[in-house]
Amino acid sequence: MIPELGHFALILALVLSLVQAVVPLVGAHRNSMALMAVGRPAAQGQFFFIVFSYVCLTWAFVTSDFSVQLAATNSHSATPLMYKITGVWGNHEGSLLLWAMSLALWTVAVTVFSRHLPEAFMARVLGVLGWVSAGFISFTLVTSNPFDRLLPGAGEGRDLNPLLQDPGMIIHPPLLYMGYVGFSVAFAFAIAALLSGRLDAAWARWSRPWTTIAWVFLTAGIAVGSGWAYYELGWGGWWFWDPVENASFMPWLLGTALMHSLAVTEKRGAFRSWTVLLAIGAFSLSLLGTFLVRSGVITSVHAFATDPKRGLYILALLVIVIGFSLLLYAMRANKLTGGGSFALVSRETSLLANNVLLTVASASVLLGTLYPLFLDALNLGKISVGPPYFEAVFVPLMTPVVVLMMFGPFLRWKDDDLLAAVRKVAPAFIASVIIGVGTAVAVDHLTWRTALGLSLAAWVVLASLQLLARRLKDRAGASAGVRLRLITASWWGMWLAHLGVGVFIIGVTMVGSLDRHIDVKMLEGQHAELAGYTFVFRGAEEIEGPNYTAARGRIELVRDGEVMDTLTPEKRLYWAQGMPMTEASLNIGPFRDVYVSLGEQLEDGAWIVSLYYKPFISWIWLGCVLMGLGGIFAAADVRYRRLAARDAGAVAGQRVAASA
Repeated sequence: MIPELGHFALILALVLSLVQAVVPLVGAHRNSMALMAVGRPAAQGQFFFIVFSYVCLTWAFVTSDFSVQLAATNSHSATPLMYKITGVWGNHEGSLLLWAMSLALWTVAVTVFSRHLPEAFMARVLGVLGWVSAGFISFTLVTSNPFDRLLPGAGEGRDLNPLLQDPGMIIHPPLLYMGYVGFSVAFAFAIAALLSGRLDAAWARWSRPWTTIAWVFLTAGIAVGSGWAYYELGWGGWWFWDPVENASFMPWLLGTALMHSLAVTEKRGAFRSWTVLLAIGAFSLSLLGTFLVRSGVITSVHAFATDPKRGLYILALLVIVIGFSLLLYAMRANKLTGGGSFALVSRETSLLANNVLLTVASASVLLGTLYPLFLDALNLGKISVGPPYFEAVFVPLMTPVVVLMMFGPFLRWKDDDLLAAVRKVAPAFIASVIIGVGTAVAVDHLTWRTALGLSLAAWVVLASLQLLARRLKDRAGASAGVRLRLITASWWGMWLAHLGVGVFIIGVTMVGSLDRHIDVKMLEGQHAELAGYTFVFRGAEEIEGPNYTAARGRIELVRDGEVMDTLTPEKRLYWAQGMPMTEASLNIGPFRDVYVSLGEQLEDGAWIVSLYYKPFISWIWLGCVLMGLGGIFAAADVRYRRLAARDAGAVAGQRVAASA
């Protein structure tokens, strides 16, 4: 009975999404306050029914109701409770329901936290979000019903994919989906601005916090997914340009460009065309990522669906979204001209160059991801596009991005003197090159990649410190505490995010240059040496898990004759699917990780053991944390709320004056 209620609730959510999609837009067109007001309760009612539907599906998993096909194929009576709950989104149908619920949550957040916006603009935003929601709910109901029944019900389930039975997968999909779906809000604001013809600084100011929050979620989702791949897959890597990982990275790149473009539109009235196109592009790439995962055109641990009909549905939705958006953009092109003018040497120019480079970088990732698929679809052969292509193309594009990222803040808006600006940054730039090359020599790995990466990282850190010093110097008459408090939250957000990029580059450069790895055959009592550490194998024991059996190794980590830690990697065998899994064991330090995974046992009783030394790899995720914190600071700036309220008051005053 409960699954039927969940299915019925999803139908009601579809009905309300259509109401939300149509009625407020009609109200905005007719200037009817009564019709425009329908959007908020429709969105909130839709959210209630989707949550109720999701709870019903979760209940089927928790109670092991194997008459529900999704529970029978993705759960097991012995699956731990936490993985029964997360198993709801560990499949195609359930993850789509999570997608719809995330969108409903974003929509409700807009209805609650954007009450100060003009009613007509708000109605258009909710109408656009309603159409997106209707598209995905109908997709779920028509092609991917999560409540399909098995008659008769299965006696036991097949269990969740063992790869997904991991703490990282508890939080990775929700974070990633909140980022993906969050760009729909930026898209809705852009389309609402095009529909209303209001493409001014106020629109950019209203949209900017929502875009930043979506970017924070996507950053966190990518970082958690990268960390999960690092320790769960047993090979010690943190990124390998998987097509599905690329699918989340592309909208992140355009989202980064969009945030900077919104800043220029808000402050200077320029880049309006860029801002609209980047908002459309970021959300379109989010939909494209959904298509790649759901269509079955790629094979990945993240890819669930293999039914081409599902892929065609999302492809059609993608074509409609892009086609309608670009048509509307073309119709409003005359309103996007003009804006604040600026000279060749100005902060606007540096941000424009970064927009171009980030867009080209995203296009290069898109090409490397889709090109093999096109060749395969045309029966022209199978090729693999991997790290060599992406690194050869991506590094030259991102190097000037990092240089401009820290040079731009030293430039004035509208116009500046190039020589004067260069003189400001030259000492830090020269020092960064010296530090980068000197550090590469010191670690005995003087290659152009290492020297470039460390120089760029040093440039970001030194320039960030110089910017902070200049900011504090501007208020020299006040105390240090007062000077720090007078700096706006959005400035701190920019500063932290840029500093995070520098920390991230240090991690990537050092682990890429200095990591060490050996595979060794070890019997009990034998030892191996790697990077100054001694690994002593103390044997393996059989253990029983809730839904698996495992061999757990014991490996002592020794440095300078002292045992630092005992690492316990496991080789698991999950009962239901008979699938072996490697569970690595790590000793994590601030400047290095030591990583051990257990391979196969040989006939003589020895084990194949993989040993890794990963210098500075934790700095990769520390950099992501700093970037995310920067986004949170920027989104929390109270100036946005105050200025948005002022804008809304001005619009209301204009409406009253016009009616009078």
